[in-house]
Amino acid sequence: MTGDSRPGFRGKHVTVAGLGVSGVPAARVLLGLGARVTVVNDGDDERSRQQAAELEALGAAVRLGDGATLPDGTELIVTAPGWRPDKPLFAAAAAAGVPVWGDVELAWRLRGPGAAPWLAVTGTNGKTTTVRMLAAILEAAGLRTAAVGNIGVSLLDAVLAGSEEGGEPYDVLAVELSSYQLHWAPSLRAHSATVLNLAPDHLDWHGSMEAYTADKGRIYEGNQVACVYNSADKATEELVRAADVEEGCRAVGFTLGTPGPSELGVVEGILVDRAFVPDRQRQAQELAEVGDVSPPAPHNIANALAAAALARAYGVEPRAVRDGLRAFRPDAHRIEHVADVDGVAYVDDSKATNTHATEASLAAYDPIVWIAGGLAKGATFDELVRGAAGRLRGVVLIGRDRALIREALARHAPDVPVTDLGRTDTGAMAAAVREAADLARPGDTVLLAPACASMDMFTNYNKRGEAFADAVRDLGAGRGGQGR
Repeated sequence: MTGDSRPGFRGKHVTVAGLGVSGVPAARVLLGLGARVTVVNDGDDERSRQQAAELEALGAAVRLGDGATLPDGTELIVTAPGWRPDKPLFAAAAAAGVPVWGDVELAWRLRGPGAAPWLAVTGTNGKTTTVRMLAAILEAAGLRTAAVGNIGVSLLDAVLAGSEEGGEPYDVLAVELSSYQLHWAPSLRAHSATVLNLAPDHLDWHGSMEAYTADKGRIYEGNQVACVYNSADKATEELVRAADVEEGCRAVGFTLGTPGPSELGVVEGILVDRAFVPDRQRQAQELAEVGDVSPPAPHNIANALAAAALARAYGVEPRAVRDGLRAFRPDAHRIEHVADVDGVAYVDDSKATNTHATEASLAAYDPIVWIAGGLAKGATFDELVRGAAGRLRGVVLIGRDRALIREALARHAPDVPVTDLGRTDTGAMAAAVREAADLARPGDTVLLAPACASMDMFTNYNKRGEAFADAVRDLGAGRGGQGR
């Protein structure tokens, strides 16, 4: 990439805001395009210093511990998506008339002639699973693709694939986009896109549910073929109605029920398409069986339908939808079956870090011994508990904000046994699993779906899920149960 003189960047003063998984690749790409790059970063820890040294060796200037001051001469800011819009750096940029892009915006603008189209996915929950399902379907269709974006794979690297000697470009990209990324990507125009669902999340960053929803809705702007929405979540349909799309772009719904015209849905255990068929009024195309989706929980079926709709919008044949869904396996800690012990199933959904995700998880099992708690992030639990009360055999609470869930249980499920461990150390998970095992009966599911973030006890939700799985395996070893 060195020596690239692509118009618009050679000699341009660009400030990259933030290091990490998006800032470092952005800085490298910009340096390769001939830009004069200054990187600013709030932190000044060992990892930041290592990244700074690597970029300085490539010719960047790096300022650690100062992410608030606009460097002299800045003509463009490229920001890490997590940097809040109210940061002083952006106020200074606005005052100086300096535009702010995210790394997604930079990637979009660097697309060359004949670039791979984007099939884009956002939503409060289910993004990563849906994007990986979509990539599996596209691969089954024989297409060169990648799951990129908000899942740790550099979108910049994917967009520039093939620009270097010997590189092989992609046919199409399955792109996961967070609300943060969409906020900083005003020019994005996807081939087709979906908003899977909407529930309150990241409101501290966006400032309001209205602002959060508006940023999610940006994914539909300029869509070329299909805007895919959740028929059970009317807010997503409203975003489609409000979007300014290309002439001929269609609204396509997905539903867990029988689909109407221009929808994908489920009929007698079969995923069917009434959107991408010659006669939508009278025809339906079989795509796959519910059993082809792993795991076949209701919200995961919805994810599969959304992925199928995007693939079909791109012209993928039904057989590839089926084959891709059969080949797909979810990432760890997403409704993952860990083991059966004494006739009780133990399921790890540590990724359920908010009430919306946990509601979907709880709806997939009955009866349940529920392990919950952690950092509530301002959430309330009355609606969640009210909806799940009839499925609960018992509840085990851990974490800093467990009292909020306990109080909701007292109001809406007073007869359900609750064990409040009253501890936040990492050893609490092993104790929680033992308590849950005592509450459970054969045929039950012990479900870790915390409805809370993990950082009061664990580094992240992955570590929380690993602690749960380890405790279940220890339980099985002690009782002679069989793990998967």
